[in-house]
Parts: sequence; structure tokens; C-alpha cells
Amino acid sequence: MDQRNNKMGWLFTSPYLIYSLIFFFGPLIWSFFLSVTDWNLIAPTFNIIGFENFMDALKSPSVHSAFWVTYKFMLIFVPIVTVLAIAVAVLVHGLPRFKSLFLIGFFLPYLSSGVVSSLIVKGLLSYTSPLNVFLRKIGLDIDWLGTPLSALFIVGLILAWKFTGYYALILTSGLASIDKEVYEAAAIDGVTERQRFWRITLPLLYPSLYTTLILAFGVTFGIFTEVYQLTGGGPNNATNTWQMEIFKQAFTNLQAGYASAVALLASVATFISIFIIRKLLEIWGKRNGWV
Repeated sequence: MDQRNNKMGWLFTSPYLIYSLIFFFGPLIWSFFLSVTDWNLIAPTFNIIGFENFMDALKSPSVHSAFWVTYKFMLIFVPIVTVLAIAVAVLVHGLPRFKSLFLIGFFLPYLSSGVVSSLIVKGLLSYTSPLNVFLRKIGLDIDWLGTPLSALFIVGLILAWKFTGYYALILTSGLASIDKEVYEAAAIDGVTERQRFWRITLPLLYPSLYTTLILAFGVTFGIFTEVYQLTGGGPNNATNTWQMEIFKQAFTNLQAGYASAVALLASVATFISIFIIRKLLEIWGKRNGWV
């Protein structure tokens, strides 16, 4: 019976395993191979050049820019989306009815196309848009996407708008799992609303908050669509993310080998960063009795 169940388990998981082998491990192995070549994406032949691509990438100013831009987006996106998601979750959780309806409403931006939302924002912030025409009439001439700081914030706000509902859905389930007796006991002890939130709700929300924070940090390492549509990595590489740098090197400069090396460096930076973030979050969880 155990052997039969084992075979059935492999049978039901085989579609995902086959998918992973074809669309994950296959490209990964191919990327490792390309990273040590000088293939230009067009020529039928290429040369093995060893680790030259990696050495060039480590010295490249644009790669350095992509590295730091990721953390700039992290400092903007993660706090904003976390605060908004917690606020939405608390508000929806406190509703007496129609919670699911409101959660679906907040969740809809997550399902929207990044291309469409970026084009809409680009139109709203264009020089001839009604918003900018009005601002110029009152003496404000703002180049929203032409200034490094404002461009970073706009992309970060678009991402926060998109992911807030998704993270709020996770946090709402976490709030629902908190025992009401804990709040009742706190009320008897005279705990204020602010103390209840900081001393009870947030610590007990740790499992859901841990998940949303890891997801949010992960998003910052894969930003591409919004940057590609709005700024193209500019101005002056201010929004040039890892994905944007890989795209430029592979499909604009036709340096597939070099782009593969950049992609592998990006994956290493992502892995190390997420590992450190996880450890820091686990330290916080340990202080609250979770780990």
C-alpha cells in the first residue's frame, strides 16, 4: 500500500516536475553555459571565454547601478505596501459584513496588466495631461518621470497600488486567526487601542506578516514591466533594475553571454539578500515567541 501511494504521489506531482525541468532547470543550465561564451544572440557560432563576462559585469557601472536601484526600490516599496496592506486588512477585518466584497475590490489591481496600468499612469503624467496643465497654471512644472527621485517613487507607488490588496488578503486571514479572548483579556486590563495594536495584533500577526514581507522584498528584485514602460531605466539609470539591465544587454546590445552572467549575478544577490532578510525577520519573530 505504501509503495502504491508513493507511485500515485509521483504521478500527481509529475506535471509540475516536468514543467520545472523544462522551463526552470533547462534555461538555468543553458544560462550557465551562455555565461562563459561570447554569443551575440544571432551568430551561429560562439567562443568559450571563461569568466570574462563575470569580470566585466562586476566592473560595469550599469550593473552597479542596477544593484543599488534594487535596494532603493526596496526602501520605497516595502514600507509603503506593508503599511497600506496592514491598514486595509485591519479596516476590512473590522467590517461587520461584506468583507469578501471589499477584499475582492482591493485585490483587483493585482490582476490588472502591468503594461496597461503603466501606460495609464504615463498618460496621466505626460506633459500635456490635464494634471500637468493644471499644475503649470498654478506655477508648478514637474517632470514626474524625468527626475530620479520622483521616477523611483512613481514606480514604487504603482507597485504598492498593485500588491496592497494581495498582501491585505493574506494579513486578513492572519487577523481572523487571532483568538478574540486575547483582546477581551487585554480590554479587562485596560489596554488602549494603540497598545493593543503594537503589543498584541502585530506580534500575533507575525506568520502572515512574515509571508507578505518576504513576498514584498522578492518583488523588488524582479521589477521590469513598469520600469520598461515608464522610464526605460532612466533618467541616468536611476530606475535601471536588474531585469532592465539583463534585457538591455541581451536584446539591445545583443550580448547574450554577458546578459546571462549578469542574470546569474542578480540571482546570487537576490538569494543572499532574501536570506539575510529572512534571518532578520526570524530574530523579530523569536522575540515574540514564534521561532
